[in-house]
Amino acid sequence: MSMPFYVSPEQVMQDKAEYARKGIARGRSIIILEYDLGIALMAENPSVSLSKIGEIYDRVAFAGVGKFSEFDQLRKVGVRYADVKGYAYSREDVRGKALANAYSQTMGDAFTREMKPLEVELVVAEIGDTRFVGHEENSIYKVQFDGSISDHKGFCVIGGETEDLQSNLEANYESGLPLGDAMKLGRSTLQLASNGDDQLEVKNLEVAILDSQRTGRKFHRLSAEEVRGILEP
Repeated sequence: MSMPFYVSPEQVMQDKAEYARKGIARGRSIIILEYDLGIALMAENPSVSLSKIGEIYDRVAFAGVGKFSEFDQLRKVGVRYADVKGYAYSREDVRGKALANAYSQTMGDAFTREMKPLEVELVVAEIGDTRFVGHEENSIYKVQFDGSISDHKGFCVIGGETEDLQSNLEANYESGLPLGDAMKLGRSTLQLASNGDDQLEVKNLEVAILDSQRTGRKFHRLSAEEVRGILEP
């Protein structure tokens, strides 16, 4: 009688993590930057119809990298979660932190229990609003494939080879940048991972902002013309 094949739990988890990291690294990066009046989310995305950045609720945005079908499904789950919570309680009770924690649990469960982990990394960003207690400050939460969650101030990078991009932002980011300067920094940073192209074209940029000056819904997706007007006046 042959002995059953045995793999230690540690090796299984290590293999899952390596598999997920490779899938995420193949995707193009996304940068999230705080500017003086809000939060900008920028991605290199040549696709017109497949968005990496989306709105979850009035003050909450989502960005995902990796396998599109998986992070888009998570985005839809987040929208339903926020709608139900806002309807059952109040719109002010929909918080980025609670949503990020829900994503963390879902992704962590999949990593632990499923044979194949989710090949995704995502960010939940919430714009601060001084009208509501506990909502005054901006929040940026990064959730990794294994459910690990971290909060960030100023900027955050997900997807692709993040080390060079992270280093560039650490060296050049300043608090309180106007939107134009923040987007120029985001573009130049994404350029470091744009496959050696001389210039990252506007048509290949997906940009959305959470604007504290907007009434009602704070999320606004910038058109190619708006992006060009800001980056190439």
